[in-house]
Amino acid sequence: MACYLFIQIVSLKLNIMKKITLLIIAFIFISSCGVKQTRQSLTSGDYDTAIQNAVQGLRNRKEAKGKQEYIYLLEEAFAKAKERDLQNINVWIKDANPNNIEKIYAAYVQLNDRQELIKPVLPLKLINENRNAIFPFDDYSDELINSKNALSKYLYDNCKALLATKDKMNFRRAYDDLAYLNGLNPNYKDVASLLTVAKQKGTDYVSVYTKNETNMVIPVRLQNDLLDFSTFGLNDNWTVYHSNRQKGITYDYGLLVNFREIAISPEQIKEKEFYKEKQVKDGTKPLLDANGNQVKDDKGVPVRVDNFKTIKATIFESRQFKSAQVTAKIDYIDLNTNQLLNTFPVTSEFIFENVYSKYSGDRLACDDTYLSYFDKRSVPFPSNEQMVYDTGEDLKAKLKEILNQNKIRK
Repeated sequence: MACYLFIQIVSLKLNIMKKITLLIIAFIFISSCGVKQTRQSLTSGDYDTAIQNAVQGLRNRKEAKGKQEYIYLLEEAFAKAKERDLQNINVWIKDANPNNIEKIYAAYVQLNDRQELIKPVLPLKLINENRNAIFPFDDYSDELINSKNALSKYLYDNCKALLATKDKMNFRRAYDDLAYLNGLNPNYKDVASLLTVAKQKGTDYVSVYTKNETNMVIPVRLQNDLLDFSTFGLNDNWTVYHSNRQKGITYDYGLLVNFREIAISPEQIKEKEFYKEKQVKDGTKPLLDANGNQVKDDKGVPVRVDNFKTIKATIFESRQFKSAQVTAKIDYIDLNTNQLLNTFPVTSEFIFENVYSKYSGDRLACDDTYLSYFDKRSVPFPSNEQMVYDTGEDLKAKLKEILNQNKIRK
């Protein structure tokens, strides 16, 4: 018994040692992959990725020997990244090109953020050299403030110049830059009010209206539905559709839904008669051989089989039918020049159909899918006005598709 327990304990210890060994091997493999990726980033000049990878690798057990290469790589990547950024800043300042102002600010932000990323893992001991890794940090607060103020002034002046033009695309660029400036330097001068101005000036306002060239009255409900653009979801950042013109707004474009033709079919009732028959089980009967004798099984018991009978039904079907087709065209009009920009034909159709039936004979002879028609009856035909109105959903869907695929301004 004692020998058995000893063997079990030894076996358990061996299994634990195997698991620990596997974990160590896995940890070494993962660490080596991380170090390799960091080294590749460093040698390719992607210093910030190398720094991020090294810091990530040093957040746990940074004193371990296996983490030493991370420290060397981090030290080298930081020095090279800092040197490159400062050289670039020096070149941009000497160049004195206003387009470089944002680059200068972004570089100082990057220099500062890089230091903040490394600080939490310091100090980092290099065991073989018996020293801490060297990271010469600098205070960039003055440079950050000065470059941010220079960038704010540049953006503000440039946006004011854009807003002084008559180009809507300039107004939209001004809006984007003002929004960026507002995030960079909140409450800077009158940026909030300028954002409102840029938004209003950069927006295309579209007046939507209908015209009836048919010889029929278009239902008011249909016109209202078609002009209810709030249900279309078509308004975007720079395009607003109005079915009712509003005071104080200069409309840039017109969208005309021009009804050209309305065709309504006569009310029709088509009737037809057809027959159905089916074989159904009707008890059992003795099995007879070719000579008419009763067949028996091995034990002499008479064999019986299913008995089938044919059932029949005569169906009298009535089909009510009426259709309406609306043909229109969508015209894009530049209201500043009163020129037709584009036109798109659109046709919509609505079909009213009601099928009902009655039968004589055996109902079970009919297909299951047809039985529901026996519970239906004739219904009043919809009026012509209702038929035209019912084309509206399809017409709205097609109108929306045309507008989505053919934006007024790309």
